Amino acid sequence: MEPQPTAALETVFRLESPRVIAGVARLVRDVGIAEELTQDALVAALEQWPRDGVPDNPGAWLMATARRRAVDLIRRRETYARKLAEIGRDLPASAPPPEEPAGPEDIDDDLLRLVFTACHPVLSAEARIALTLRLLGGLTTPEIARACLVPEPTVAQRIVRAKRTLARKNIDFEVPYGPDREARLGSVLEVIYLIFNEGYAATAGDDWLRPALCEDALRLARVLSALMPKEPEVHGLTALLEFQSSRTAARTGPDGEPVLLEDQNRHRWNRLLIARGVTALDHARATTGSGAPGPYVLQAAIAACHATAHTYEETDWPRIATLYGLLAARAPSPVVELNRAVAVSKAQGPAPALALVDALAAEPALRDYHLLPSVRGDLLARLGRTAEARAEFERAASLTRNARERALLLRRAREAAD
Repeated sequence: MEPQPTAALETVFRLESPRVIAGVARLVRDVGIAEELTQDALVAALEQWPRDGVPDNPGAWLMATARRRAVDLIRRRETYARKLAEIGRDLPASAPPPEEPAGPEDIDDDLLRLVFTACHPVLSAEARIALTLRLLGGLTTPEIARACLVPEPTVAQRIVRAKRTLARKNIDFEVPYGPDREARLGSVLEVIYLIFNEGYAATAGDDWLRPALCEDALRLARVLSALMPKEPEVHGLTALLEFQSSRTAARTGPDGEPVLLEDQNRHRWNRLLIARGVTALDHARATTGSGAPGPYVLQAAIAACHATAHTYEETDWPRIATLYGLLAARAPSPVVELNRAVAVSKAQGPAPALALVDALAAEPALRDYHLLPSVRGDLLARLGRTAEARAEFERAASLTRNARERALLLRRAREAAD
């Protein structure tokens, strides 16, 4: 039985729109116009598929339709420019001559260009996230608004301004090479990482997890690792997200409440994702060679220690503490130091870890960071300083904007006082 046209179109468009936009942007050199032409192809499909049936290759149909519209647009622009020139106006064409349609082997190159364009450092982090979810995740404006917990008009403005900024600054639709490559790749990886983290531990709202965001980020990481097989940090990020995603089913209880790592049922961890993470980490290490591992490779190695431990008690905390030390040297951050303190507490006990945490108290970046008093509360509770522990958990609860996490912290505050 053939799929219903509307349902099939929704599925195909979500999966294929990034490649269609990328292929069209190769012609028109403007991601905003490319998205509009892709939307035009969607409208054409909505008109034709219910009447004529779903094509055998719906993705190719959308690509061909959008490309025809792109070529028509370029020809109209060139005709207009030529007519102006004929009457003495010196107005250059605003688009390059039509190119021959790209072959299948060129599509991945186009998609890679789109990734680097959507995540260009000239855009703010918020704009990069919104544009990436729109162009590469295939999400609608309402979906992005729900994912980012901001009003729809805010998301719409971010996307519009991002497209205008790219056009105004004449950002090339290309994959950078040479000295610009590392900085631009770092921006791409950061956006994917931020999207995943917001899904993995929501900063606000009523839900602890947003699985759809995690899935979108993991899919983007997998695509990027296939497109850039020689970049160790790409494989490192993919490995990290595979490992983290493997624990999703065990991270919440029946009512959606958070379940801490030590209390999770490891039989619910996804072994296929863990195996994929191991493979990606092996690729990252192989491509790193004799060089120093990057931040994402180190974080993936830490996640692997958790993922491959059969029980919480078997976790190799000394190795995790060492890896966090390497990460702190490679990418210094108060948050990394806080995580290192947690690992030290498991490997050496709460007392030395508390000294590390107390040294972070004056860090401006952690002033309103709820995990600092949360970690400190845990260490104080383990040292028997229950009244202080309760105060720290209550302070952490007052700082978080996530309802589920607040309930967990208040419960820990009550338990510390018992």
